[in-house]
Amino acid sequence: MPDPRYDELVRRLKEASLLESVNELLNWDLESYMPPKGACLRADQLGLVAALAHQKATDPRVGELLSGLEGSELVKDPGSCEAVVIREARRDYDKRTRLPASLVAELAKTAALARQDWAQARKDSDFSKFLPSLERVVALARQKAAAYGTFAEPYDALLDDYEPGTTSAELTQVFSSLRVELSDLLARVGASSHKPDPSVLEGDYAVGLQKVFAESVASAMGFDFRAGRLDVTIHPFCTGIGPGDTRILTRYNPRRLNEGLFGVMHEAGHALYEMGLDKERWFGTPMGMPASVGLHESQSRMWENLVGRSKSFWRYFFPQAQRLFRSALGDVSLDAFHAAINEAKPSHIRIEADEVSYNLHILLRFELERALLSGDLEPADIPMEWNARFKKYLGLEVRRDSEGCLQDIHWAAALFGYFPTYTLGNLYAAQLFEKARQDLPGLDAAFTNGSFAQLRDWLHSNVHRHGRRYHAARLCERLTGRPLSHRPLMDYLTAKCAETYKL
Repeated sequence: MPDPRYDELVRRLKEASLLESVNELLNWDLESYMPPKGACLRADQLGLVAALAHQKATDPRVGELLSGLEGSELVKDPGSCEAVVIREARRDYDKRTRLPASLVAELAKTAALARQDWAQARKDSDFSKFLPSLERVVALARQKAAAYGTFAEPYDALLDDYEPGTTSAELTQVFSSLRVELSDLLARVGASSHKPDPSVLEGDYAVGLQKVFAESVASAMGFDFRAGRLDVTIHPFCTGIGPGDTRILTRYNPRRLNEGLFGVMHEAGHALYEMGLDKERWFGTPMGMPASVGLHESQSRMWENLVGRSKSFWRYFFPQAQRLFRSALGDVSLDAFHAAINEAKPSHIRIEADEVSYNLHILLRFELERALLSGDLEPADIPMEWNARFKKYLGLEVRRDSEGCLQDIHWAAALFGYFPTYTLGNLYAAQLFEKARQDLPGLDAAFTNGSFAQLRDWLHSNVHRHGRRYHAARLCERLTGRPLSHRPLMDYLTAKCAETYKL
């Protein structure tokens, strides 16, 4: 028999999510079409909407409804959709009610202004122009962590927003093990006398044609342009605004095809997760939300790398690319192109990093932002500390702030605790893809024929449709039969480097 308390809870959750979707739309516009002089008004708008959404989500009536429902018939089967909604709504409610509405509003407003300062500082490659805003954001982030409380250290409180149940101590252990094997693989790659020729990727790639090609790839992946759009920004991202509205943004390099294309594939992977959630039925509730940011990232990294950098993918798409970009690729062989896009060579920019060195970029950021939250590192000292660790981990000198500590928008947006999810995404992607190959033995043949529906449907059935029924680590273990491990990622990278570098 229906429980009116549950119906009221769902209605209230959806109302809060509607306000949050307005916030997402305002943020999308801020990063795409908003004129620069609109920054102050947009900051006020974001602060107000964030405060209203927070008030809706933390209304005492929500707590009353949860308390009543937690002893009802609806939770007797813990795996039922209703039980999942109640369990995860309680988790969200308990966290949100620890945050004062004034802090939520101030953080949203400050981050909106900080992003504008970051964009200008990045353009000028001058960290000092961003420092005052960063100091304000860090101070507020520390207040937020303190307000959450009950965590072993401040960083864990913010990490839990993105990767529920994960601690910085656990990440340190995983990252340390991964770093040892990645460093060894990079050393072997560096010592190899067989090198790809990256110059074959350089050429004239008209941005208009790149957009056409990227849209065709996204469509083949399953991105529905009737329910989404593709635009241009400084820093690529995806935002799921709500049912029927998922938006991706990328940036194009007129001299290199792979940067814009892989950016689109990455963000389209995120979008497929958003589109795969049952938002028509469950929008605003935990059943219509992704399990974690790390699992979300696994979808983008899987499509970008495990699919997009595979030989089978390019057997289908390379002839099309050659026809569109004849002057750049007309005389390039598939083998030479495939080797070039899989070059493993440390570089300065994270989003352009190869698969082998990428996680070292994340390790650096994880260590710095953990120190920022604890107070062991002050914002003014970031450039010096960044540059020192970058030299240690990747062997490169940082020549200017724009290729160093100013390259990412995350700290300006107050997304502390977010960076580790990129490496978790790589780990989940490799382990899930390994299982998909076992379940779908004809996957490579399908890619060669330009068919990606098998993988998309497999992900939809096994990952997307569950929403937050399972936390990410539990879903991975349930699906693959073992806990998350770095072994599948290392096996995949080692095999790829063995082919590319004749190891």
